[in-house]
Amino acid sequence: MKRTADKPTFATLPNTYTELTRLQMPRPIHDDVGYKNTVEMIDALAGHALNRDQSDYLAILSDQVEAYEKATLPPDEGGGGLDTLKYLMEEHGLTGEDLAGILGVDRSLAYRILRAERNLTPAHMKTLARHFGLSPASFL
Repeated sequence: MKRTADKPTFATLPNTYTELTRLQMPRPIHDDVGYKNTVEMIDALAGHALNRDQSDYLAILSDQVEAYEKATLPPDEGGGGLDTLKYLMEEHGLTGEDLAGILGVDRSLAYRILRAERNLTPAHMKTLARHFGLSPASFL
């Protein structure tokens, strides 16, 4: 995908894996431009009801962003989505019950996420990003 003034939106994205890869081929990220392009695509997909092709494509892109961040960020800055979430919750004085309300899930699921027994889903990442004013990729 070439960088343009227009960011991709879910409504403009293809429905099939083949068409999505024509837009942006999933591949290892080697620089900031590739990283930004991939994060833009993740942002466009995350938090929507995806078909299987779109979900598979999002999972691959998310893995590529995670690998790039682990390789390029210092260990104290690349702690992952759960560390980011815990930091933001502490900074905003939020509890597990508050998290449940933000995510629209029951309290037990929120606490399982905080104990790393359950992972954040793309929909959770999108909701948290909206709530905290960040990119969904912040929670990868």
